[in-house]
Amino acid sequence: MTTYVVLLNWTDQGIKSVRESPKRLDAARKVLEEMGGSFKDFYLTMGEYDMVAICEAPDDAVAARFSLTLGTYGNVRTRTLKAFPEAAYRELIGTLG
Repeated sequence: MTTYVVLLNWTDQGIKSVRESPKRLDAARKVLEEMGGSFKDFYLTMGEYDMVAICEAPDDAVAARFSLTLGTYGNVRTRTLKAFPEAAYRELIGTLG
């Protein structure tokens, strides 16, 4: 599985119904699980982003489809970052000339 960091901001629609946000998070977990992925961590944050999710997905296509699916609901906007674990980081850096 590949790890992704998903940065989320509420849209105007999403913040107006923020009390429903926990239910939407549960629904998003289910959607990702049905796609073969999972949430590893979730955080409400202060600063530039409203929330951060650490997710795993089988591949980039699943991660993209998940982010696009969230966008179609109209409650959040996402930015998705592919994350390389430390071992992969060390391996990549080790290949530099």
